[in-house]
This record gives sequence, C-alpha cells and structure tokens, in this order.
Amino acid sequence: MAETSADISTLELDALWDEFHRVVNMTSDELAAWLRTESAGEATETEPDHSGPELGRRVLRILQKRRTDLEDDDIRAMYKVVDRVTAQRREDLEPVAGQAHWRHGLMNIGHDPLKPPRDTGR
Repeated sequence: MAETSADISTLELDALWDEFHRVVNMTSDELAAWLRTESAGEATETEPDHSGPELGRRVLRILQKRRTDLEDDDIRAMYKVVDRVTAQRREDLEPVAGQAHWRHGLMNIGHDPLKPPRDTGR
C-alpha cells in the first residue's frame, strides 16, 4: 500500500473496499458532475477541483485509485462514508425516494438513494 500505516489488516481493507464500492453507487463521472452542479450558483462557480464538500472530493479521488494506492486519509474517509450511508439507509440499500435535501446530502458523498447498490462481484 502507498504510504499507509493504518492499523488495518488486508482482510479488513478488502471488506472495507468492497463495502465502500457497494454504498458509493455513483460513478466517478457522475459524482464529479454532481459536485460541479451542486457547487455552481448564480453568482459564483468554483473550480472543478474545489467543487463540493471535502468528503465528496475525497470520495472522488478514492474512486480514481487502486486499492494498493490508498492512504490513511482515504481509509478514514471510506469508513466515514460507509458509516454515514448505512446509518441513513436500510441495509439492503434498495432504491428509495426521500426529501431532496436528504438525497443531495448523500449524493455529495457518492450515494444516490434512487440507484441500486453496486455489485462488487464478491
């Protein structure tokens, strides 16, 4: 792993990687477009690399990495995203409508409640 000293076993990292990619059901392109759209306002528009909340930008960077390139901050962010999504959703993550504010908050971290979870292939 690239510069990772997190106290996490390979087995735990594999499980986290799979769970993260299950709950983050937006592609990197979808998330990048969402973050740009969400940050664009009538009077201001942020640079693409600064669009959206920091956690959303971190998720986008993780989606563009290989598992072996994860750093400690990535691992902490992955745990945070998995915890946040599972706390706000049922375990099965079946598509469900909700209030726009709730949905947009989850989309800011790569989870669209209207889409099914990704199949991680395991």
